[in-house]
Amino acid sequence: MTLRQKLLLVALCTLALPVAGWLYVRQMETLLREGQAQALVASARALARSLVVVDAPLPPAGAAWYVQQSNVPITVDGYGDDWAPLSAWAQPLDRNARVMLAEDAHWLYFYIDVRAAQRHRADAGDRLALSADHLIVSIASGDDAQRYLLASAAPGPTTAIALDAEAGVLPDRINAQWQEDGGGFHAEFRLPRGLRLDHFGVGVHLGGDGEPLSADNRPLLEFSASLSQELSRLAPDGVRVRVLSPDAWLMAQSGKLQLPDQSLADRPGWLASLIYRSLVAGRLDDAGAWAEDAPRIDLPEVRRALKGKPSTSWRTGEARGSVVLAAAMPITMRGKLHGVVLLEQPSRAVPLLANRALFGLLIVSFGVLLVAGGVLLLFATRLTFRLRRLRNAAERAQDNDGRLDGPFPLIDATDELGDLARSFARLFEVVGGYTDYLRTLASKLSHELNTPLAIVKSSLDNLDHAGLPAEAEPYLARARDGVARLGALVRAMSEATRMERAIAAAEAEDVDMAEIVRGCAEGYRGLAGGRRIQTELPDEPVRMHVSPELIAQALDKLFDNAVSFTPADGWLRIALRPTPDGADIELANQGPPLPAAMQGRLFDSLVSLRDKATPGDAPHLGLGLYVVRLVAERHQGSASARNIDGGVAFTLHLKGMPRQRLA
Repeated sequence: MTLRQKLLLVALCTLALPVAGWLYVRQMETLLREGQAQALVASARALARSLVVVDAPLPPAGAAWYVQQSNVPITVDGYGDDWAPLSAWAQPLDRNARVMLAEDAHWLYFYIDVRAAQRHRADAGDRLALSADHLIVSIASGDDAQRYLLASAAPGPTTAIALDAEAGVLPDRINAQWQEDGGGFHAEFRLPRGLRLDHFGVGVHLGGDGEPLSADNRPLLEFSASLSQELSRLAPDGVRVRVLSPDAWLMAQSGKLQLPDQSLADRPGWLASLIYRSLVAGRLDDAGAWAEDAPRIDLPEVRRALKGKPSTSWRTGEARGSVVLAAAMPITMRGKLHGVVLLEQPSRAVPLLANRALFGLLIVSFGVLLVAGGVLLLFATRLTFRLRRLRNAAERAQDNDGRLDGPFPLIDATDELGDLARSFARLFEVVGGYTDYLRTLASKLSHELNTPLAIVKSSLDNLDHAGLPAEAEPYLARARDGVARLGALVRAMSEATRMERAIAAAEAEDVDMAEIVRGCAEGYRGLAGGRRIQTELPDEPVRMHVSPELIAQALDKLFDNAVSFTPADGWLRIALRPTPDGADIELANQGPPLPAAMQGRLFDSLVSLRDKATPGDAPHLGLGLYVVRLVAERHQGSASARNIDGGVAFTLHLKGMPRQRLA
């Protein structure tokens, strides 16, 4: 991973800013909702107390039978088809029966469905009716009350017989319908609403089990217009208020779930609504659309309130981008639960405020993030550029034997990179000085050794003329041989110095490199003996600004070196390949591979792979490849060697000499 990538990774840490802002907005939205919920709970508590204080017609405590409003005509035939729209709110009785009550403008309808695996049939007038399957129906109106025995030995019309003495306006017989199916039986009958019944009881007895005359008597409940009117006076604005019985039946209602009028521009769009529900809002219950017109409001907050604990809930509103807050408060009077008051308030304020806060925060955060990212990217780019300048300068100095071809970059900088640049500059100054000392050491030694060698040589000549004994002649010959070899070394070192100066002073011209290499290759064929010379030259001219004499001299050195290691029947290959920045001259030959330890030192001065010279022969000083390297560097290139399949290849990479400007 590069330094820039690391800094970009660090820049990504600034993403924590919008994340922290998003968490802050969620927390703020939660606090807003809690504050609004507490306010609505306070309103619900005040309303519940007000209903008790004004002695509103609250539902009685305990269980009751709820009479639903029938929106369809009901035919008393004993079948439950007419009751299908109301069957979802059938009221259970014991474990095997359920009861439905409904009313219209004139009648109060009763439907009792009993599930029984076995049947014991008898008519109501039969003396064994109480031992068979039968129903005990109880009705009351004020102080008048009456019980009826309802049974039938066969499906069809039947009559419920009064069991008690005559009771005011209450009838002594009730016409009913009795029907059966494979799983039980059901009875249906109706009574005039003019009777003003306030209690109803029913007892289901299968085969005369239990007390055959008992009935579950409960008060009758229905939607109260008077209580609704009372609610309309006490309910706060913009809130729908519903009063529920202890069994969560709807007793009264006032107000509607209506949002305040807003212009289209102020209403949240689908994107804002989606963002609020996905990113900001906490848990929202689904909209209970089914509870809008339901006679029984069985919601979680109502169930918690029926246990005596105020409760709130947030639901998704029907309008886009709205929420509904519901607060349920138990209504207690003299320690008894008489129902629950449920306040529901729709709102767009909380989503709008939360969305505005989130959008504002995101815009600011991303703006800061972009600025911080841009600054860090600019800093990383500049830092990378400065480090790259240091690297390039160090590599140039390394390629130039530790000598600098100009001032080291960034030495004027005042930061840590400036300190590093100054340290590098001092290091390369020391290395360059030592390299210059080594470069001039040969010329200095050759100059200093000439005089002592001449003295030794003249002394040996004088000794020879002085007439030495015969036994001293071999020692004199060895001394002369040693002096001759020292003289050859001094001349070679002087020659190397002259070559360096000659190479540095060479002038360049525009030539075709292919012609130079072709001419050299043709000239080498006569010197190769039995060795085969292959050439690989481009068909097109390769124009370069070079010194043709130096190129030919370098090829001569490479050819001389290759011939010395190639067998008499071996091969040599001379190739010229254009490159994007110049050209490569490769001279490959068949021969032993290069030692791995010597591949980096082959082109140094006084380095040779040839065998040590025998006494009397001139030593090989290893200046040929050193000259090749000087020629390559004079042409801003490099020289290299590598092992190939069955031989060795020397490559001279040339970029051309710089053009001289006319004064």
